[in-house]
Amino acid sequence: MCDTEVNRAKKLIFKLSMSQSKKTLIVIAEDDKDLATLIETQLGIAEMQCQVCHEAAHVERYLKSNFANLLLLDINLPDNSGFQLMQTLRKEGVTTPVIFLTGENDEIKKVKALEMGGDDYITKPFGFPELIARINAVLRRAETTRDGDITKNASITDEPFEFCGATVNPHRLEVCFPDGEREIIGRKELGIFAYLASHPNAVLTRKNLIHSVWGIHADVRSRSLDQYIVKIRDLYKKHGLTLDAFRTVHGVGYIYDLEFGGDS
Repeated sequence: MCDTEVNRAKKLIFKLSMSQSKKTLIVIAEDDKDLATLIETQLGIAEMQCQVCHEAAHVERYLKSNFANLLLLDINLPDNSGFQLMQTLRKEGVTTPVIFLTGENDEIKKVKALEMGGDDYITKPFGFPELIARINAVLRRAETTRDGDITKNASITDEPFEFCGATVNPHRLEVCFPDGEREIIGRKELGIFAYLASHPNAVLTRKNLIHSVWGIHADVRSRSLDQYIVKIRDLYKKHGLTLDAFRTVHGVGYIYDLEFGGDS
């Protein structure tokens, strides 16, 4: 094979791998193994990847360490209810959209599924064209919801807030200082400001700060976080402000302590 053909083959393999990596990943939480296999097959035909879990514990373990676009969640799982599982996932910071799978006459459960934050529900038995249409509709809504997000915890629609004598303006991605100057900040700096300002007077671990700003599945090292913290400190020093209220807690993380010159 000549060099040109080799290069073409490499490009083709790269394109195929890229297209596969962009496939929508659906977690199927269903204890009926035959139904789960059937759903997986149909979603595969629709060019979606699937991870099948037959127990709530498996779903929880998977989503705590892997990203998924959507969770198809049966209300009745052998080791836990779908409702309790969703509450647990939300407490752990997993925000994967959820479509509940409900029984034909479970009207009360359908209402509960929506009231507790489920994105949709579908009644068994169901047709696969309807299931795929509902999945796509939820994915579109989820994407629209994220349009304004700057980081995991901050959005351009958030109101301006005070931090150590300056005003942080998410709308404009800038910090307004008392000397009248404005400085443009990056997305991650905004996320750090927002997280600290919303958790005053509490010791915050590096891990929690990273997960809040970058996301629970992000592979970010403490050194990267330190670089952003240094940028924030230098920015304030440039405009004659101290960050006495924002202190490092060695071996743990940080604290935004309002008793040490923070905003009241």
